[in-house]
Amino acid sequence: MGKRVELLKGDNEMDAALHDEFVKTLKERFAKNMLRHTGIDWNSVQGKLVASPEKLQVLYEMERTGGEPDVVSYDEKTGEFIFCDCSPESPKGRRSLCYDRKALDSRKENKPGGDANEMASSIGIEILTEQQYRELQTFGEFDRKTSSWVKTPDNIRDLGGALFCDRRYDHIFVYHNGAESYYAARGFRGRLRV
Repeated sequence: MGKRVELLKGDNEMDAALHDEFVKTLKERFAKNMLRHTGIDWNSVQGKLVASPEKLQVLYEMERTGGEPDVVSYDEKTGEFIFCDCSPESPKGRRSLCYDRKALDSRKENKPGGDANEMASSIGIEILTEQQYRELQTFGEFDRKTSSWVKTPDNIRDLGGALFCDRRYDHIFVYHNGAESYYAARGFRGRLRV
């Protein structure tokens, strides 16, 4: 995955230049993709980011691993903006991973470098559910050449399987595979509440 770059320094102070550059990147992406967040004002989003430097660090990790995070909705009940990985293809820095630690431990040879669930946890995000993946696809065409693991129901995982999704032929497909499988074109997408 590469070395984690910290935006936060001691006492949660942010590296000013990196902070400003990253916030500018998020603002530009927000402005270019208004259909993802109709009715949401950037100043409100930026206010939340300024008030939550630890969340900005998580967004930076999403960015650094290829996710291109952007706002996709607002939860009126909690007052939180929901960011999601919006890269056209599954994030490059999160591919070639099996589904979870149990799957990784079960491989006797040719082990991948890690698993999707642990990487998501280390970044500070949740892997998309199938429903969230389908909602993301309403904002564009994602994973036309790649695929992404999605949160797998326990009853499927208990039997050794895991689910992944992609978009082909202008349709969203859900597939299954052994949870220990991994491919260069399969990663995972996540989301974060801010």
